[in-house]
Amino acid sequence: MTTRFSLILLTFTSSLILTTGLVQAEQGSAIYVAENSVLENTEMNVRDKNDTTLTPENQKETKRDVRITTHIRKRIMRDKSFSVNAQNVKIITRSGQVTLRGPVDSKAENVKIEKIAKRTRGVVRVDNQLEITAP
Repeated sequence: MTTRFSLILLTFTSSLILTTGLVQAEQGSAIYVAENSVLENTEMNVRDKNDTTLTPENQKETKRDVRITTHIRKRIMRDKSFSVNAQNVKIITRSGQVTLRGPVDSKAENVKIEKIAKRTRGVVRVDNQLEITAP
Protein backbone atom coordinates (compact mmCIF):
# COMPACT_ATOMS: atom_id res chain seq x y z
CA MET A 1 0.00 0.00 0.00
CA THR A 2 2.80 2.40 0.84
CA THR A 3 4.58 1.70 -2.45
CA ARG A 4 1.37 2.18 -4.39
CA PHE A 5 0.67 5.48 -2.62
CA SER A 6 4.24 6.63 -3.26
CA LEU A 7 3.91 5.87 -6.98
CA ILE A 8 0.62 7.77 -7.20
CA LEU A 9 2.11 10.73 -5.35
CA LEU A 10 5.20 10.68 -7.57
CA THR A 11 3.06 10.56 -10.74
CA PHE A 12 0.87 13.40 -9.53
CA THR A 13 3.85 15.55 -8.54
CA SER A 14 5.60 14.93 -11.87
CA SER A 15 2.47 15.87 -13.79
CA LEU A 16 2.11 19.04 -11.77
CA ILE A 17 5.74 20.02 -12.38
CA LEU A 18 5.43 19.40 -16.13
CA THR A 19 2.22 21.41 -16.36
CA THR A 20 3.68 24.30 -14.37
CA GLY A 21 6.75 24.33 -16.60
CA LEU A 22 4.59 24.54 -19.75
CA VAL A 23 2.53 27.42 -18.36
CA GLN A 24 5.64 29.35 -17.40
CA ALA A 25 7.12 28.77 -20.87
CA GLU A 26 3.96 30.17 -22.51
CA GLN A 27 3.96 33.22 -20.26
CA GLY A 28 7.58 33.94 -21.08
CA SER A 29 7.16 33.81 -24.86
CA ALA A 30 7.56 37.17 -26.51
CA ILE A 31 5.10 38.89 -28.84
CA TYR A 32 6.78 40.58 -31.75
CA VAL A 33 5.03 43.42 -33.58
CA ALA A 34 6.01 44.38 -37.10
CA GLU A 35 7.46 47.86 -37.43
CA ASN A 36 4.63 49.19 -39.62
CA SER A 37 1.88 47.29 -37.80
CA VAL A 38 -1.25 49.06 -36.59
CA LEU A 39 -0.39 47.72 -33.13
CA GLU A 40 2.99 49.48 -33.16
CA ASN A 41 2.52 52.62 -31.07
CA THR A 42 6.01 53.31 -29.76
CA GLU A 43 5.95 56.91 -30.96
CA MET A 44 2.71 57.55 -29.06
CA ASN A 45 4.13 55.97 -25.91
CA VAL A 46 7.25 58.14 -26.11
CA ARG A 47 5.08 61.23 -26.62
CA ASP A 48 3.01 60.35 -23.56
CA LYS A 49 6.06 60.02 -21.31
CA ASN A 50 6.88 63.72 -21.39
CA ASP A 51 5.19 66.05 -18.94
CA THR A 52 3.39 68.16 -21.55
CA THR A 53 0.85 65.49 -22.49
CA LEU A 54 -1.97 64.67 -20.08
CA THR A 55 -2.55 61.02 -19.27
CA PRO A 56 -5.20 59.42 -17.03
CA GLU A 57 -2.67 59.63 -14.18
CA ASN A 58 -3.19 63.42 -14.30
CA GLN A 59 -6.89 63.04 -13.46
CA LYS A 60 -7.83 65.19 -10.47
CA GLU A 61 -9.45 63.31 -7.64
CA THR A 62 -11.96 65.99 -6.69
CA LYS A 63 -15.55 64.77 -6.48
CA ARG A 64 -16.56 67.17 -9.24
CA ASP A 65 -13.87 66.02 -11.70
CA VAL A 66 -14.46 62.34 -10.98
CA ARG A 67 -18.22 62.87 -11.47
CA ILE A 68 -17.62 64.59 -14.83
CA THR A 69 -15.30 61.83 -16.07
CA THR A 70 -17.68 59.12 -14.86
CA HIS A 71 -20.67 60.75 -16.55
CA ILE A 72 -18.86 61.07 -19.90
CA ARG A 73 -17.58 57.46 -19.71
CA LYS A 74 -21.06 56.11 -18.92
CA ARG A 75 -22.62 58.01 -21.83
CA ILE A 76 -19.98 56.67 -24.21
CA MET A 77 -20.37 53.09 -22.96
CA ARG A 78 -24.17 53.19 -23.24
CA ASP A 79 -24.00 54.15 -26.91
CA LYS A 80 -23.58 50.83 -28.72
CA SER A 81 -22.81 52.57 -32.02
CA PHE A 82 -19.30 53.45 -30.80
CA SER A 83 -16.35 51.32 -31.85
CA VAL A 84 -14.14 49.62 -29.27
CA ASN A 85 -11.55 52.34 -29.88
CA ALA A 86 -14.10 55.06 -29.11
CA GLN A 87 -15.25 53.26 -25.97
CA ASN A 88 -11.66 53.22 -24.73
CA VAL A 89 -10.71 56.87 -25.23
CA LYS A 90 -8.89 58.56 -22.38
CA ILE A 91 -10.94 61.12 -20.47
CA ILE A 92 -8.93 63.36 -18.18
CA THR A 93 -10.72 66.02 -16.13
CA ARG A 94 -8.86 68.73 -14.23
CA SER A 95 -10.79 71.58 -12.62
CA GLY A 96 -13.67 71.11 -15.05
CA GLN A 97 -11.40 71.04 -18.12
CA VAL A 98 -11.79 67.79 -20.03
CA THR A 99 -9.09 66.38 -22.29
CA LEU A 100 -10.10 63.62 -24.70
CA ARG A 101 -7.29 61.46 -26.07
CA GLY A 102 -6.90 58.27 -28.05
CA PRO A 103 -7.93 56.73 -31.34
CA VAL A 104 -11.45 56.71 -32.77
CA ASP A 105 -12.60 55.08 -35.99
CA SER A 106 -14.31 58.06 -37.64
CA LYS A 107 -14.87 61.78 -37.64
CA ALA A 108 -18.46 61.12 -36.56
CA GLU A 109 -17.26 59.34 -33.40
CA ASN A 110 -14.84 62.18 -32.73
CA VAL A 111 -17.58 64.81 -32.97
CA LYS A 112 -20.09 62.74 -30.99
CA ILE A 113 -17.70 62.17 -28.08
CA GLU A 114 -16.77 65.85 -28.01
CA LYS A 115 -20.49 66.79 -27.88
CA ILE A 116 -21.06 64.38 -25.00
CA ALA A 117 -18.21 66.01 -23.09
CA LYS A 118 -19.34 69.57 -23.83
CA ARG A 119 -22.92 68.84 -22.75
CA THR A 120 -21.85 67.39 -19.41
CA ARG A 121 -22.71 69.60 -16.45
CA GLY A 122 -19.64 71.15 -14.83
CA VAL A 123 -17.43 71.05 -17.92
CA VAL A 124 -15.68 74.38 -18.46
CA ARG A 125 -13.67 73.49 -21.58
CA VAL A 126 -13.01 70.47 -23.81
CA ASP A 127 -9.61 69.82 -25.38
CA ASN A 128 -10.29 67.29 -28.14
CA GLN A 129 -7.09 65.41 -28.97
CA LEU A 130 -8.85 62.37 -30.42
CA GLU A 131 -7.14 60.80 -33.42
CA ILE A 132 -9.08 59.30 -36.33
CA THR A 133 -7.50 55.97 -37.29
CA ALA A 134 -9.64 55.01 -40.30
CA PRO A 135 -9.18 56.85 -43.62
